[in-house]
Amino acid sequence: MSGDETTGRSPGPRWWIRDAGPADAADIVRLVRELAAYERQPQAVVATAEDFAAALARGHRLVHAVVAEVATPERPPAGTRRAVVAGIAVWFVSFSTWRGRHGIWLEDLFVSPDHRGLGLGRALLARLAAIAVELGYERVEWNVLDWNEPAIAFYRRLGAEALDEWTVHRLSGDALWALAARDTTTRWPERGPVTSAD
Repeated sequence: MSGDETTGRSPGPRWWIRDAGPADAADIVRLVRELAAYERQPQAVVATAEDFAAALARGHRLVHAVVAEVATPERPPAGTRRAVVAGIAVWFVSFSTWRGRHGIWLEDLFVSPDHRGLGLGRALLARLAAIAVELGYERVEWNVLDWNEPAIAFYRRLGAEALDEWTVHRLSGDALWALAARDTTTRWPERGPVTSAD
């Protein structure tokens, strides 16, 4: 993946899109928590900055992220940065057995409400589309909550299509461990009950 930056040219504060790394972990967690609060599940986030730093630092990473940064005033107060991470797109590589091609699965896209209206969401998605094209991937896919009408309308304006005939299923927590225990090829460690959240 390219480390090139995309810079905003619209009126208003200067902003840019760049690849994220371990140093961005605290900002990513902050925005994931903001997203969870918006999605009415603030208690569901258990991921830490350390989790994201480790995931983004691995030599053969399984998770990737791009961030949108917005410049702060020319002379910010002492002890503050000259830019703030205002948006994230966290993604990983998927694969279509029907198409025989890789794609991008967008796990989270979020722009902080204080920085909406600058074009950051569109720029983050444009960066993912460019990464997909650069790598020869055929598509970018994601979930959206059915009540999130503003997001759905935004995605439709970009040309995304809703796959209404598909339903998401998840196996986690005790159900995951119970099914794993039925695998005869692996010996699993003992464990207690675990609650799961997305």
